Amino acid sequence: MPTPLYDALKDYAERRPLRFHMPGHKGKFMPAPELMNLAGLDVTELPLTGNLYTSGPPFDQAQSLWAQIFGFDCCQFLTGGSTMGIHTGLALCARPGDRILMDRGCHRAAFHALALLDLQPVFLERPWLEREGLTGPISPDAVDQLLIRHPDIKTICITSPTYAGVLSNIEAISRIVHRRGGKLFVDGAHGAHLPFLGLAPFSGADAAVVSAHKTLPAMGQAALLFTNGIDPDRVRQMASVYGSSSPSYPMMASIDLARDYMSGEEGRHAYRRAACRVFALRQKFPSLGGRLALDPTRFTLKVKDGPSFARALEGQGIFPEMEDGGHVIFIATAQDSDEDFSRLEAVLEALRDRMGEGPKLPAPPLPERVISPRAALFASSRLQPLEDSQGAVAACQIAPYPPGVPVVAPGERIGKKELAYLKKIGYNMLSEVRVTV
Repeated sequence: MPTPLYDALKDYAERRPLRFHMPGHKGKFMPAPELMNLAGLDVTELPLTGNLYTSGPPFDQAQSLWAQIFGFDCCQFLTGGSTMGIHTGLALCARPGDRILMDRGCHRAAFHALALLDLQPVFLERPWLEREGLTGPISPDAVDQLLIRHPDIKTICITSPTYAGVLSNIEAISRIVHRRGGKLFVDGAHGAHLPFLGLAPFSGADAAVVSAHKTLPAMGQAALLFTNGIDPDRVRQMASVYGSSSPSYPMMASIDLARDYMSGEEGRHAYRRAACRVFALRQKFPSLGGRLALDPTRFTLKVKDGPSFARALEGQGIFPEMEDGGHVIFIATAQDSDEDFSRLEAVLEALRDRMGEGPKLPAPPLPERVISPRAALFASSRLQPLEDSQGAVAACQIAPYPPGVPVVAPGERIGKKELAYLKKIGYNMLSEVRVTV
């Protein structure tokens, strides 16, 4: 398939032009040999290379190819990760001051968007899967019931898939949202690869953001925002509000090339192979599965002690994505070879006695909201130890990272139950947090 943006950058570099423009390396020199191959493609906005935030080649063609694969009208390249896409997408779907229905399991970037856009959240709690020790998928019925109770809400924000790979039925939820005249925004940061596996995880959404860098062969911070029924000029304009006016061309070229690779037989075969190897790991070791709809390549292993298990893996040169009290999570992609999977399997076999049901964790609490997210984030504040903060109102997010889902968000009270929960999950109670004064 064509790679319009990469081809334009390569063509420009091959002309060996005199570059009396940014960036300062002029395509000639970077102070490390590993970076030299990128220098030639690292340019600025020129007639031949286009402008990310205006219509025209080569971005129109490159982004259109992505939009076709994902089934959306419009695609916008992002160089600020899914964080940039969350801020842009919510700005497109809601107006400042609106109330929105927001998945409590959203990433901290969505909570920052609440403050930046002065949005008032009504939180959609995820069901707690006690046996799994994780939150489950968003129920379409739960969305319906909350929209009945809050008919003024017209923007819904949901995360799917979750860090653990749990998928919600976005198509069913979208039908409910649209029946009530609303817009559905999906933070799909961890699902950029799913359409290449033949899935349609964002079908029906009005906007969705994915991080190409998380699961595809693309550079760090590379992400994409997809929209339906929104003026592309408005999408570009709002993306420019939250993005750099000097976006990285090598990063965007990697997005273009990742699509080309994943659309070809090599990329699709490699990802299908990874999915098969993950399926085999799930069959062999205790892991998240059962009746849940899951990302086929996300492996969530059940262990008795997540932190100690992860350290044991690291001692063998294997670094998982994250761990919590009773799980270790592995991100598998097309770039994990059969040898990689075999090595992982051998190490896991040696650690089998540490696997199984971990400590029973309680469901995350839903703190009391005292002031708006915006008022809290911009309030006068002070730092103090978390363990001494009972009763205080948070001016920051208290969020174990990863996954970056706040236990306490700005504007919420740090109560006894929140402190007990944070201690239970192993959060550093001596760390300092910012509270309002």
